[in-house]
Amino acid sequence: MNISISNSSGKPIYEQIAMQIKNMIIRGELSPGDLLPSMRFLAKELRISVITTKRAYSELERDGFIETVTGKGSFVANKNMAFIREEQLRLAEEYLQKAVDISKSSDITCEELTEIIAVLYKGE
Repeated sequence: MNISISNSSGKPIYEQIAMQIKNMIIRGELSPGDLLPSMRFLAKELRISVITTKRAYSELERDGFIETVTGKGSFVANKNMAFIREEQLRLAEEYLQKAVDISKSSDITCEELTEIIAVLYKGE
């Protein structure tokens, strides 16, 4: 599993890990039932604390992306991927609505907002 973390990112490391795994699941790079690396192995590979990987896996499990079976490991959940993608789109729309509301009240043009989004998207 190819996960890269950045200490200079504004996002916590556990969030970076969880987001990358979510994206792999949504894009179909990880299929339902696939075994994820153990928390200890991933922590060792990324040279981070096991607590950090545990938090990332907990977030993924809370959001329904993975299922953990005691003694066996963590697996990609057998959820409807179309439903997961729809939920992610809904969440993105909610955040974008907040950005639009702030932009309108601050006289930020649609073009300026679009430019900001493009820069942020490319930086991901």
